Amino acid sequence: MDLESSVQVSASGLRAQSLRMRVIAENLANADSVATNPGGQPYRRRVPTFRAEVDKASGAREVSVPAIKGDKSAFPRVYQPGNPAADAKGYVLMPNVNSLTEAADMKAAQRGYEANLNAIEAARTLTMRTIDLLK
Repeated sequence: MDLESSVQVSASGLRAQSLRMRVIAENLANADSVATNPGGQPYRRRVPTFRAEVDKASGAREVSVPAIKGDKSAFPRVYQPGNPAADAKGYVLMPNVNSLTEAADMKAAQRGYEANLNAIEAARTLTMRTIDLLK
C-alpha cells in the first residue's frame, strides 16, 4: 500500500469515528428526553454501523458508515404519576440510553480517532524522511 492510500484509509477512519462521536453526543444529550404525550415513545438510542469498502481507484479498503440504526433494547419504565408523559398506570418510558455505555463508547471512538491521526502523522513523517534522503 502506498502512502497516499494509507492516508486515504486513515482519513476514512477519521470521518467514521467523528460521526460515531457525534451520534454518541446526541445520545447523551437526549438521555432524559421522554415522550411529549402520555404513553408515547421516548428517544431511542442510535448506533452507527461500520463497513469496510474497497475504493475502486486505489484498491484500498476504507471505512464507511452505511446506516445509523436505532437500538432495539427495551425502554426502562419509571413510576412518575405526575409526569405529563405518564401512562394510565403512572409509568413513564425512559430513553434506552445508558450514560456509562455511551462514555465507554466515546472513549473507544476517541482512541480510534487518535490512532488514525497517528497513522496520518506517521505517513507524513515517512514522506518527509524520503524527501530528505533524496536531497
